[in-house]
Amino acid sequence: MANAIDQTRRMLSLVTYLRERPGARVTDVARAFGVTEAELIGDLNVLPLCGTSFRGGDLLDIDTDGERIWWHNVDDVAQPLRLAADEATALLVAARAVANLPGLRDSDRQALLRATAKLETAAGEVAAASSQLSVTFESEGSVFADVDRAIAERRRVWIRYYSPARDALTEREVDPIRLFAVGHTYFEGWCRLSEDRRTFRLDRVAEIKLLDEPSDPPRIEPRDLSLGLVQPAGDDPEVVIEVGPGGRWVAEYYPYDSADELPDGGLRISLRTPDPGSLRRLALRLGRDGRIVSPADLADRAREAAVLALAAYGE
Repeated sequence: MANAIDQTRRMLSLVTYLRERPGARVTDVARAFGVTEAELIGDLNVLPLCGTSFRGGDLLDIDTDGERIWWHNVDDVAQPLRLAADEATALLVAARAVANLPGLRDSDRQALLRATAKLETAAGEVAAASSQLSVTFESEGSVFADVDRAIAERRRVWIRYYSPARDALTEREVDPIRLFAVGHTYFEGWCRLSEDRRTFRLDRVAEIKLLDEPSDPPRIEPRDLSLGLVQPAGDDPEVVIEVGPGGRWVAEYYPYDSADELPDGGLRISLRTPDPGSLRRLALRLGRDGRIVSPADLADRAREAAVLALAAYGE
């Protein structure tokens, strides 16, 4: 399973490949890069956000009709890159920060340092100015590096993980499978505690250690995340929530079956979830902006949790 760095390498090669093969067939390109067509389409959805300027201009105009891939502005972005002072500064600062990231593979670190040295030479005086700036990563960056290294070296990890649904920290050993981003950054792995596939949000990993135990997850089909991280099944329990105007964001954040307008400008939202109890925290967050209508037992539990929360504040 490709990790984030492998995907970046593939996408850089993909640019060169497509430039030399206008109208290339999706099936041929996927076969050449050893990925599924769905993975290739995912790369093609990212490439139009890339280009030769940090300011948003000169982006890659690449699209596909599902059968062939077309790059419409090859000549426009093929000119030699000329970095402005702020662009060169941003690149140098970011490169130095990443080079110091804990857990980065030594080969990647050395390659990055070589590229940084070349950029410093080309940037001239700008390089000196950029040396006065620095960036430090929070814990999530360190977790990303450790998971990425574990995937590359096929090693198991031990984590202390916060579960908001249970409001508890758990310790578990996990065989990491892949890193991905859907709003937040996650890693997917085979959890030895639950003996099942689990997804972990990086900013909820309180502590992580690489183990000497080899990673040996069972062969599992990767999930298609194009429709989002949470994809409820048709037989999941139905929950109905009514929100006021201040709670309309729920329909943007949660996948739902229906969202009907209410006279006060709010919504009556019907959604499905394999764990209705996890929505109790949503009810507390909404406060006066919303309430759970059904199922009745979930509404009662949410109401009891609100009473206990208010009691803790002496209200």
